[in-house]
Amino acid sequence: MDTRQWRSTIAAAQAGDRHALDELVAGWLPLVYNIVGRALNGHADVDDVVQETMLRAIGNLGALRDPDSFRSWLVAIAMRQIRDRARRRTSEPLAGDAGDRAADFAELTVLRLQLEGQRREVAEAVRWLDDEDRQLLSLWWLEVAGELTRRELAAAVGISRQYAAVRVQRMKERLEVARGIVRALEGSCPELAAVTARWDGRPGSVWRKRLARHIRDCPVCTGAEKAVVPAERLLAGIALVPVPAGFALSLALGGKTSAAAVSVGWSAKVLGALTKPAVVVTAGATIVAGGAYVVTRTPQTPPAREITPTAASTARPPAHTPPSLLPSPSTASPSPSSTADLYGTVVDSVDSAPPANTPPGPLPHRPESGITSSGGPRTVLQHRGESVTLRGQGYALVRWYIAPKNRPGNLVMPAWTGLKGKLFHVASGGGRRMDDALAGSPGGYATGMGGPTIGYAVLPAGTQQMWQNEYFYLDGSVTLTMNERGCDYGITVFPSNWDAVNKDIRTGPAQGAIRYGMVRDNGKDTAPVPQYVTRATPADPATVPQRSEV
Repeated sequence: MDTRQWRSTIAAAQAGDRHALDELVAGWLPLVYNIVGRALNGHADVDDVVQETMLRAIGNLGALRDPDSFRSWLVAIAMRQIRDRARRRTSEPLAGDAGDRAADFAELTVLRLQLEGQRREVAEAVRWLDDEDRQLLSLWWLEVAGELTRRELAAAVGISRQYAAVRVQRMKERLEVARGIVRALEGSCPELAAVTARWDGRPGSVWRKRLARHIRDCPVCTGAEKAVVPAERLLAGIALVPVPAGFALSLALGGKTSAAAVSVGWSAKVLGALTKPAVVVTAGATIVAGGAYVVTRTPQTPPAREITPTAASTARPPAHTPPSLLPSPSTASPSPSSTADLYGTVVDSVDSAPPANTPPGPLPHRPESGITSSGGPRTVLQHRGESVTLRGQGYALVRWYIAPKNRPGNLVMPAWTGLKGKLFHVASGGGRRMDDALAGSPGGYATGMGGPTIGYAVLPAGTQQMWQNEYFYLDGSVTLTMNERGCDYGITVFPSNWDAVNKDIRTGPAQGAIRYGMVRDNGKDTAPVPQYVTRATPADPATVPQRSEV
């Protein structure tokens, strides 16, 4: 984020332009949230520190002499608030759930940024750092991601650039120790299991030292450290973690904060910006209109074409798939040819994965005017009852994350409710089905659905096996609700477009995927409809039947 691009906006805001002030708050809130969130590692005080930072910045904006120094000035304010909070809490006992809250930002980083492999490992290693190292890492992470300069990092910490280099190097060394701990805990060293027998599962300096000593002297655990990519290479180019909507409500509705906001003249639009996730603009496709995030297409969008869908393969499922995950022919829905040519009569049916190296057939191009999402450009649903409402005409992506390692068992599917108009399941992608074998995957995973070591996520009988990415076409409005019970899982919902869908499903093994995607759409009203969808709005969306009538 280049301050020079904001020079005129900052100057206008200093002159009293409320619209410019709106843009300034909405544009820089994500940077502050990421610094504070990572420095405090998701503690409950994150909301308060971010609020105080933004209020102090807006309240003292007139004292800023050089607009080009706005970023370093804002970051310095954030770091002062973080240090003030640390001093205030030095003598205070931690709340009973502080250990659980401390994992929140690491988990949010992994889920919202879709981090995998060693990038996920770095995010989780943050939990093992002390407060001072986490504060420095919150700035260094953004430095290597291109959001801050080393000069700004040093100024925020209040030290010289030379000493900043020393501090960063020491922090990186402790971060690498923490990465080794994360890898070792995911391994199968019997001696490490004995060492951690009395560990309560909460990262801390005492256990970090104990585990580090074991790893240093253990041939099994040190063997996991081969081919480790440096942290700065992993973090380079990673985007900011979007500001969660739940966080924003405290900013807009908290009594003290609302009063403070009014006192500095914030408009309703500013408070609205604080309740929205970070705006992500990609290739000019995502815009903000009336507070909503819209994925649009150019006026030259070609009309929809009627194309026969790709037939599902009859290839056998992989040998590792547990019996509970195999398709059940007796529960499959009727084929399009056996039903009337009416919308809602063709429901997703179970199928086997197509051959990995076979590209899908053509994807019909349905009309697009744009999809708006109540959760912004990227909505993460992690807990039962969380939901997002989509409106418009276009494509949407639902990306799956299944975590049987945390909690295996029966998986209760999300449900589409309150449908007005039409909704189709048009394609599957992401490079793999969730029951595909994961070669060399650590932590007991044989497939994306789990493995014999950690257990499996088990779908209800007759439920279509999901892929990593599932694509839907909406012409109207609908609400998708998370119904997590039993197996631990999460989904992320993105407004998308035909180009993105087509590119995803045509990325195959030659480009690093496990398999090509699958086209499910035939361009007609007889295209598949999601299994768990209804026009009703039940009190409990988890009660939506598998073949609801629409």
